[in-house]
Amino acid sequence: MDVLRLLDELYLLSIERPRPLIGKLTYGLDKDEIAQVISKIRGSLPNELKSARAKLQDSERIAEQAGEEAKSIVEASRREAESIIEAANAERERIIQEAGIQQQRMIAESEILRLTKSQCDEIRSSADRDAKQVRREADQYALDLLNAVENVMSKAIANVEKGKHELTKPDQAVIQTRDRIRVN
Repeated sequence: MDVLRLLDELYLLSIERPRPLIGKLTYGLDKDEIAQVISKIRGSLPNELKSARAKLQDSERIAEQAGEEAKSIVEASRREAESIIEAANAERERIIQEAGIQQQRMIAESEILRLTKSQCDEIRSSADRDAKQVRREADQYALDLLNAVENVMSKAIANVEKGKHELTKPDQAVIQTRDRIRVN
């Protein structure tokens, strides 16, 4: 029997159809009839209570297992997240360290490049100065050499002129030679 139906019956007997007060009846209720209905309720309640209690216990057990499983999942997720964060931090540190090394290398290369360019410019300027100096000295040497050649050539031309001049005056040379011989 259904507990709700039995309770409805009890309600009808005690409230809606009360009987007058005679013999076993008190306030419209038959004690035996009420005792039977209550007995039926008690008889039917344990099975339903057992079923409800088992369902409630199953629900509580399932909820407890779900709670424990949720805690376990949350804890595993927290550990995994911490592991991922730790790995990410280690990777970040490695990348920062690599970037620092790369930056230092690039700065050093940049400094070497700057120094090399500076030295190259200095060598080029020095070579240009030296080339100009050598050119000036070579020009001066050539000028001096040409002047010396000019002097030698002038003397040679003068001697040629003198020789030509003496050859055109043979008589005078003989006279002068005689005169010189006499004087000695």
